[in-house]
Formats: sequence, C-alpha cells, structure tokens
Amino acid sequence: MLDIKNLCVEFTGNPHPNRVVHDFNLSMSHGEIVGIVGESGSGKTVTSLAIAGLLGRSTTRASGEILLEGTDLLGMNTKELRRYQGSDISMVFQEPMSSFNPLMKIGHQVEESVRIHTRLSKSERRALTLSALSSVELPNPEQIYSLYPHQLSGGMRQRAMIAAAIISQPKLLIADEPTTALDVTIQVQIIALLKKINQEKGVGILFISHDLSVIRRLCTRVVVMQNGIIVEHGNTAEIFSSPSAQYTQKLIASIPSRRKRNG
Repeated sequence: MLDIKNLCVEFTGNPHPNRVVHDFNLSMSHGEIVGIVGESGSGKTVTSLAIAGLLGRSTTRASGEILLEGTDLLGMNTKELRRYQGSDISMVFQEPMSSFNPLMKIGHQVEESVRIHTRLSKSERRALTLSALSSVELPNPEQIYSLYPHQLSGGMRQRAMIAAAIISQPKLLIADEPTTALDVTIQVQIIALLKKINQEKGVGILFISHDLSVIRRLCTRVVVMQNGIIVEHGNTAEIFSSPSAQYTQKLIASIPSRRKRNG
C-alpha cells in the first residue's frame, strides 16, 4: 500500500541546506499499524509530513519516492496532491486545538474532506459526519456537531479530529503524537480507539511517537530514528525483547515502569 524509497528531506531556508531525513525506507501493507519512534529532533515528524505532502515547498526539498499503491506522491504538484490529501491519506496531529478553526463548529470541520472530495448533498454530509462522530465514541453526536472546539475537552477534541481524518475512509492514517497532550487515562482510550478503527475499517496507521510504551501497545512493527537516520526497524515485540541498536536500548531503558522495576 505504501512504499517509501530513499526519502531525504532538507531544510533550504538558509544558505547551507540542512538535511534532516537521510535515506528513509519503509513499506506498509493495507491495514498494518507501524510506529516511528525517536526523541525530539530525530526526524520522525518531518518524515510524516513529507508522506502527507504537508512540507512547505519553499523551505524544504524532498527527494526519493513516496509510492501510494504504486503512485508517486512526491513527484506531484500541489493541485494533484490535493486529490489524495484527506481522502486517501489523512493526518491526526498532537494538539487538535491548533488544527481546528476556533470560529467554526465541529460538524462543519469534520465534514470538510467529504465536502471537498465528494458531491454529497448537505443532508448526506451531515448524516455521514454524525456517523463518524459516533464511530469515535463521542457521546451525543448531534450536540457535538453544533459545538465549537473550545466547548470540548482535550480528549473529545482528539476524537473529533480522528473522526475528521477517517470520514473519507482513507487508506493511510498518519497519527503524529496524538496522545502526548492527553492524560494517561485518555491516552489509553485513544489507543484503544485507533485499534478499533484499524480492525473495523482496515485503515493502515503510521503512528509517530517519542514514547516506546505507547508504540508497544499499538504497533506490530516499529522504526527507530535518531538524527534523521533509521537505526533499527523490525517487529515490535522482538525489538523490545532484544534491541540491537544502543539508541533503542536507551529508549527502552528510559520507560518509567521499567526504571521502577529495575530500581
């Protein structure tokens, strides 16, 4: 479904371009959940933005291939890419408050991709939006539809953002640190929700995180990045039981529960 070959990304907004992603390679099958993990500055978010086509073209330069079912997204112009954004590829960000327009009601924003990519009537869009809000287990979707972002809790906003991401039934959902800003209880609920969406809708999920414990609960495979380079890649359970890279060993050792057990 997704095949990334030798992806490199450079920031070009200064006289000396700075390469932040080096020869990134990854293949994903339909319905697979893969994690990318690394500390701040490892290049994981830049990689995810490149895949989603959201890097600023005036300040970055990407090379390589990003193939979605054989079609190279990286070679497309902005207009061509828009046909895929929100329909075949959707993204969920860390803080939905910064993604939602505070002056627009939730329902109008959740239905944006079907408004852009389909010719559904207003009533059909509304029905689809209410169904999406219900599918992410938000209580009283009719009420949520008419509320503004600030009227929802952080966990409810994140659920609404996920509803907006899946309403067009994408092939790939990219989730960039979607649980970081939430308390532990809500984190567990969002992880369970993503698992449910994956199982029921067959959506492939690329999950970006600095937290290996979250990756372990959700992903079958994990890519470990450091300084823009893949240092380890493989089955999540195997990497947890016998990590080969020193950097991965360090990340696993830093998981709080492990520190407590070892202390």
